[in-house]
Amino acid sequence: MRTHVNSVGLLVCADPVLQFSYPDHIPRDCIDALPSHPGVYLFRDEAGTPIYIGKSVNIRHRVLSHLRTPEESQMLGRTRRIDFERTGGELGALLREAMLIREHQPVFNSKLRRQRDMCSIAVRAHRPEIVFAKEVDFGRTDGLFGLFGTRKAALETLRDIAQVANLCAVMTGIEKGSPGRPCFARQIARCRGACTGEESAADHGDRLAGALDHMRVHRWPYDGPIAIVEESGGLRQKQLVDNWCYLGTAKPRRKQVARFDFDVYQILKRPLLAGGLTIEPL
Repeated sequence: MRTHVNSVGLLVCADPVLQFSYPDHIPRDCIDALPSHPGVYLFRDEAGTPIYIGKSVNIRHRVLSHLRTPEESQMLGRTRRIDFERTGGELGALLREAMLIREHQPVFNSKLRRQRDMCSIAVRAHRPEIVFAKEVDFGRTDGLFGLFGTRKAALETLRDIAQVANLCAVMTGIEKGSPGRPCFARQIARCRGACTGEESAADHGDRLAGALDHMRVHRWPYDGPIAIVEESGGLRQKQLVDNWCYLGTAKPRRKQVARFDFDVYQILKRPLLAGGLTIEPL
């Protein structure tokens, strides 16, 4: 926070909030219409293009907080209207926000702007293998660990885990080697000898899977699509989901291809697996 010395020699703080004025170029009617319920809101520019999309359990409260934030003056200066969509609850707002951001790519949204080409670590024949979502259906495949944006990130995680769990650098694919030759970790007593045959491949694979287990990617726990039912302020709504993929609120007229979606997985994993949601199989 900036400070200055006033006319009588006192050191005072120049609080930017005190210098802020309401953006009167945004029509008051769209502000007055904002509900105090869950949903998403869209800041639109002069052409009607969404430049920022957000979500909240209280749309009105959250939007007003934007209007009182001097640090967002650039976004507010380009805004000419604010629209909203109510949802039946917080999960619906999170899912709808992710879908809209991906669809419109708003310039002031720094997250959820792109569908990632995700990869994961699979343990096959006691060894780790990097697999990609375009080749493997993550939502319907067991034995996957971690979700990464790049192959490099997955390998770096493997390297860290190998060091902590005293795993073999050759068996984990971090280091190239030849049969019977000790890896570098074995030479400094940080490997139990899977590279030299002192530890079996099966035992090493079990230790690898155990070290990765905290990153396990959970398989879609239903046989097909479900509806997550939420209700708030008199609005009852069903969010349709399949294979960790959000399908919207209306049952599609024809079968949709439900591909694993990283953002939806992150939103739903904990509440769905914990139970307590109102679920209707479709």
